[in-house]
Amino acid sequence: MADRRTVVYDAEAGDDHERQGTVWTATSHIVAAVVGSGVLALAWTVAQLGWVVGPLVLVGFSCVTYYTSALLADCYRYPDPVDGAVNREYIDAVRCYLDRKNVVLCGCAQYVNLWGTLVGYTITASASMIAVKRVNCFHRDGYGAAGCNPSGSTYMVVFGLFQLLLSQLPSLHNIAWLSVVAVATSFGYSFISLGLCAAKWASHDGGSDVRGTLAGAAVDVPREKAFNVLLALGNIAFSYTFADVLIEIQDTLRAPPAENKTMKKASFYGLGMTTVFYLALGCTGYAAFGDDAPGNILTGFAFYEPFWLVDVANVCVIVHLIGAYQVFAQPIFARLESCVACRWPDAKFINATYYVRVPPCLLLRSSTSSPPATVAVAPLKLVLRTIVIMFTTLVAMLLPFFNAVLGLIGALGFWPLSVYFPVNMHMARLKIHRGELRWWLLQAMSFVCLLISIAASIGSVQDIVHNLKAAAPFKTGN
Repeated sequence: MADRRTVVYDAEAGDDHERQGTVWTATSHIVAAVVGSGVLALAWTVAQLGWVVGPLVLVGFSCVTYYTSALLADCYRYPDPVDGAVNREYIDAVRCYLDRKNVVLCGCAQYVNLWGTLVGYTITASASMIAVKRVNCFHRDGYGAAGCNPSGSTYMVVFGLFQLLLSQLPSLHNIAWLSVVAVATSFGYSFISLGLCAAKWASHDGGSDVRGTLAGAAVDVPREKAFNVLLALGNIAFSYTFADVLIEIQDTLRAPPAENKTMKKASFYGLGMTTVFYLALGCTGYAAFGDDAPGNILTGFAFYEPFWLVDVANVCVIVHLIGAYQVFAQPIFARLESCVACRWPDAKFINATYYVRVPPCLLLRSSTSSPPATVAVAPLKLVLRTIVIMFTTLVAMLLPFFNAVLGLIGALGFWPLSVYFPVNMHMARLKIHRGELRWWLLQAMSFVCLLISIAASIGSVQDIVHNLKAAAPFKTGN
């Protein structure tokens, strides 16, 4: 039954944990986490790599991500992937399979990467809000009219307030509806962007004029071309990354069937849908714009008409990022609250919980005749989550070019979180010894991904330096 509530008790873990998730709710969580605003930059990314390398890199990273996600799914339980003790968070799995040095590295990489993503989402959502205002302003007053480029600070505050409200909802397994809404809106703006690009392409001699080249965009300075290629490789790699929330998503799944089997199916479905969107939008955008493909299809001065359709697409981006923000924020909240509770276990403020009745309609219940639900409100959660979101919003306002900084954070987090730890935990679980053929193959894949991460870091640093030269605090760039 879809609405049956399943309670799983793990004797070795020593506690009760309620889980209701299915392969479809997990798929929605994955798509919400993977298909972020980066999908709108795919036309630019493919433009840097060209018609040959661009699609191949997209498919290649999809395959690598699925493979390492399957390895990580088997580490949800220890030591057996079906009957072992549950690891509720990514870092707990690393703690079971690897040594303390790896645990420290994992904690630093995971939570810095998660928090940096929240900052990037805040900036990107405000950029879409600005785009809505600008498109309507241009439609009303004419293209290039004065006063049509507002500051993004107000919109960042509004986005932060939305997140503050949503953060007080129960943890990730109880906000599946939010992730479903996020997936629906991600499909919305992806299809709209695809349609706009296809219409632009069709306007070139009925679609017979396919722009772009096999080698990608040509620039006068070879050094700049190299940096753009590195940044494009990094953008594709980061666009597929969701390893840092995979364990938390898997912890929402009911059993039976075994969680690792369900998670592998969800990863396949989620990444499959994502890859189709990436290929379609990236290639169509490149065919439409060629080497002049904008950095962001919806906010990069690419489309203004039909204005209402561009507005709908940007609103979908905003709603999607609201949901995706919570998917990435919940692990941070859980870790901070756990640390505070362990530090002051007897404090009344930390342990106090109050219960508030909420009408069924606010929780999207299937029947409004259901009795009011009871939602727990803890002072610790209220204060701590408010501080995290306020600080995140402040950093986004002070560093509105933070997408470049986020690229560096993602570059540093891609290899350890998506490749190194899953591969090493897999080898530890199966006791694969140094020198075996499987060991060499896994290490070769890990090394190649490390080189890509380092290269992407170089490209990100160059982009950060470029943005610092034109830094404008409290004003969002496009």
